[in-house]
Amino acid sequence: MAELCTVTLGGKGSSFSSSTISAVAASLAHVRIDTSALDRLSASSSSATPSLNHTIAIPSFLSLSETRAFLLVLLNKLLLTSSSSIRADLLFLISESLNSNLNTFRFENLQVTEDELLVLNNASSALLGVSAILDHQSAALTSFSDVAAALSCEASKADVTAFNLMDSGDGHTSKEEVGVASDMRVLLNGSKLVGKEKIGSVAKVPKIHGTLREQVKSVHLKMRVELNSGFKLAEIQAGSDGTEQSVSTVLLSLAAALRELGECSFLRAKNNLLSISSDDLKSSIGEIFGKECPTDASLGSGFNAALGLVFEKDYVRFAHEVNVLLGSVWKIVAWEVVTAFAVLEGTELNGKFQGVQGNAENSKADKKKKKVVLGKGTSLILPLIKDALQSKREAAVQKSGLETMVGNFLLFLDSAEPEFNGFLLKVKDIVESNESRRLPKIPKGTRDFAKEQMTIRKKAFSIIEQVFERHGATALDTPVFELRETLMGKYGEDSKLIYDLADQGGELCSLRYDLTVPFARFMAMNGLTSLKRYQIAKVYRRDNPSKGRYREFYQCDFDIAGPSEKMAPDFEVVRVLTELLDELDVGEYEIKLNHRKLLDGMMQICGVPPEKFRTICSSIDKLDKQSFEQIRKEMVEEKGLTAETADRIETYVKERGSPLALLSKLKQEGSAFLEDAGSADALNDLEILFKALDKSKCIDKVVFDLSLARGLDYYTGVIYEAVFKGGAQVGSIAAGGRYDNLIGMFGSKQVPAVGVSLGIERVFAIMEQQQKDQNQVPRPNKTEVLVSILGNDLTLAAELAGELWDAGVKAEFLVNKRRQKHFDFAKESRIPWMVIVGEQEIKEGVVQLKNLEASNDVTIPRDQFAEQVRSRLNP
Repeated sequence: MAELCTVTLGGKGSSFSSSTISAVAASLAHVRIDTSALDRLSASSSSATPSLNHTIAIPSFLSLSETRAFLLVLLNKLLLTSSSSIRADLLFLISESLNSNLNTFRFENLQVTEDELLVLNNASSALLGVSAILDHQSAALTSFSDVAAALSCEASKADVTAFNLMDSGDGHTSKEEVGVASDMRVLLNGSKLVGKEKIGSVAKVPKIHGTLREQVKSVHLKMRVELNSGFKLAEIQAGSDGTEQSVSTVLLSLAAALRELGECSFLRAKNNLLSISSDDLKSSIGEIFGKECPTDASLGSGFNAALGLVFEKDYVRFAHEVNVLLGSVWKIVAWEVVTAFAVLEGTELNGKFQGVQGNAENSKADKKKKKVVLGKGTSLILPLIKDALQSKREAAVQKSGLETMVGNFLLFLDSAEPEFNGFLLKVKDIVESNESRRLPKIPKGTRDFAKEQMTIRKKAFSIIEQVFERHGATALDTPVFELRETLMGKYGEDSKLIYDLADQGGELCSLRYDLTVPFARFMAMNGLTSLKRYQIAKVYRRDNPSKGRYREFYQCDFDIAGPSEKMAPDFEVVRVLTELLDELDVGEYEIKLNHRKLLDGMMQICGVPPEKFRTICSSIDKLDKQSFEQIRKEMVEEKGLTAETADRIETYVKERGSPLALLSKLKQEGSAFLEDAGSADALNDLEILFKALDKSKCIDKVVFDLSLARGLDYYTGVIYEAVFKGGAQVGSIAAGGRYDNLIGMFGSKQVPAVGVSLGIERVFAIMEQQQKDQNQVPRPNKTEVLVSILGNDLTLAAELAGELWDAGVKAEFLVNKRRQKHFDFAKESRIPWMVIVGEQEIKEGVVQLKNLEASNDVTIPRDQFAEQVRSRLNP
């Protein structure tokens, strides 16, 4: 028997964990109280006199290991209690009982102090002790169940495409699901068996196992806090501290995850049984399986029993029932391993043990099966299991037969067995040693772009630049990060989304949030008073990623700064926006438009205090994502607006429609907007703008919408936002407005400005979806000619390709003896022309020029080939 380890309690800075509790609970560790704790207790409790008679009640339904865990937690809670009435004698009594390895414990008629009695009766020790075992055992189950599922995938030749799950970076994929899928790929990497049979219980593995991992982590975090929390007598005297309720809440979620895992594992085990090639072996193991393996129905009844105990608030018995449920799930997963092993290593079970005699045909089949290539991970795990079985077999005295062998197998897979923990550690090493086979991932909220996507992006950027330059804009570039003081105070509540960088060289910097504030800083720093510019660059938001919402993305900005005819720049920017969206061909869209002064007028009319204008605008700005009821609740409960004011706001933000028609309605005699100077000016500005847009024949794309608020603080006039109206839900695809005071905020003179920013990532999403819907595959390169050398003469390829490059022809070359290889490459790359040179062409001093699209070819002289190729490409 291995030498017992020692668990020391009460030492300075010591940390009490579920694994140490489990070791003591399984009688694999002795308990020792730190001498410093004993000295402290002896000094403080010298005058404490026990005056109360007490019996430590140990629930009869607790197993021996659960009872030991309960007593160990109780011992630690006594040590953590800040009281001069906790005596060392009581601690010694409990620790010596644990070290005696008794099968039953009795603590009757103890003489205790009042403070000791409070701890003994109220420390939730029984619940925490059982929960600690659940914490430790369920954590082990997460690794064990992955191994079982991987072996089942091999045994049932399952389709494992569900494990191709990768972190999408947009917040839609569970981290734990991705982790499970990644571990399964590591275990099955290189397998020649998997990938054929579609099995539902295999496809569910990432979600079912991932959910278990999530719940196990929740339990572990809860236990780490509760096990090391000091016992506060004052709180207990005042009433329950809520420990039992909070611990039971996380255990209930764990129980649900265990049930789902057990049911899924049971289905895979049954499927494995059907895959055993030997009928005799299948029948024999199936019989034992039917008698000894818990059923999926028993899991449901076990979970329901635990659920009922929660409602009855019988928390200790509830934790015990969850532990029983865990034991049942563990047995099912162990049986899943047994049945998978029977498929993969049938000869280990077939014909070597009494009671099963396979025929010659089955033996040959089993031998043939052993030749198949398993995954890199599973091929290392199987020998570990076989070695363990061999040692169990050698330890058995005069016992043989399949039932004994299966019993030894299940005994090895028992979590209470010391060698099983060694097995799990080796499995962990196998997974971690194969980390190099894991695909690296990118941070959430970011994207990689493959060649097909880059083709779409380059085309879009080209269109955008053409539109910008058509309107006389010049290009500008600014640093990707700015001084933090430059960015702060410009974005209202969105300032919390700015990425701050670590202090480098005494300067506090942040990644740019948008391109507008850096543009304003550039104007002020250089003393410019007029500029029409565009910029296409990446910006960064410390946001929660979601569909169409990223942390790193491109913006395409167009801005006009400087004095001008009233509303002329505003008109041109809206016109530019319509041209962009029309020429990018994103489909149906609308441009919602409003005026910041009109919003301020509306705030005043409705009775919003001036100091709350901006924060209420930020709430209204969320109306495209939330209902007004949700916004109303935020305005009233969080921002202190009266219910009457919120109701008045609702009547105005519902106003939207044709620009000229709604403008006419708002300018009618008696309109409240005309009584406010700011909103009256806004209506006059909008009248000029709408008439210009009407004459320019683009007003049909604009909707006058009083709910549009644009939460950024720097807007002062017209604001607008383009929204896609098609099937893809991508939200806003462009936005902008007038910001007359931003440039002046940098200490320079005020320079009026207006601009628009195109959210190109969302436009790309629309364009990519359109191509998918139309079954279009963008051509990723612009190669015009493939120089195909049928042989191994690189120098000839270099000579011919070099002549084409010198002539300005887009060309690639390929040197290979196989003719079909050249045609496959040209077809895959969609290259329209080929220059083919083989032995015959070299002898005759010619090349063969083939037009793949027209399926015709021509022979041309070697010394004229570059000129003739160029002339055919540009007739």
